Amino acid sequence: MTSTLPSLVRVVSFGYGHTGTPGGDGAPLEPPTADITLDLRRSLRNPHHDPAMRHLTGLDDRVHDHVMATPGARLLAHNTALAAHVLMDEARPELLTVATGCVGGRHRAVSMARAVAYLLGEYSRAGGYGVELVHRDVERPVLSSRTHAQPG
Repeated sequence: MTSTLPSLVRVVSFGYGHTGTPGGDGAPLEPPTADITLDLRRSLRNPHHDPAMRHLTGLDDRVHDHVMATPGARLLAHNTALAAHVLMDEARPELLTVATGCVGGRHRAVSMARAVAYLLGEYSRAGGYGVELVHRDVERPVLSSRTHAQPG
C-alpha cells in the first residue's frame, strides 16, 4: 500500500548551548535528529557580540540581514536547500530534517533556517513536498557572553 501522507522537509533551528528542558534536570539538550545538520557556531557573523542586536533574534530582519551578509552565507543556504531538494526528489522520504545550530539558537541558526526554508518553499513548487520551519530555542533566554566567547 502506498502512503498517502505528503512528504515534508522540516527545517529546525536550535542552540547547542542550552541545557535541560523547562523544569528539567539541567543536562545538555541534544541537537535535533536530522538528515542534514549545519553547525554555524564558527562560520557566520554572531549578532550576540553587538549589544544592539543581542536581545533580538533571527526573526528580526536586521539580525537576519546581518547574518546573511557573512561571505558565503547565501551560498550555504542555497546549497543546503538544493541538497535537501535533491534528496526529496531522488530518495523520496516522507520526512527529511535539516537542522541549523548556533550557540544560543536565536540569531545565526534562525537566520539560516529562514533562508533554507524560503528556498525550499520555492523548490517544493516543482517537487511536491511541504516545508515546515521550527525554531526550537528562539524563545529561550539569551546565553551569557562567556558562552558565546569567540574562538581564539
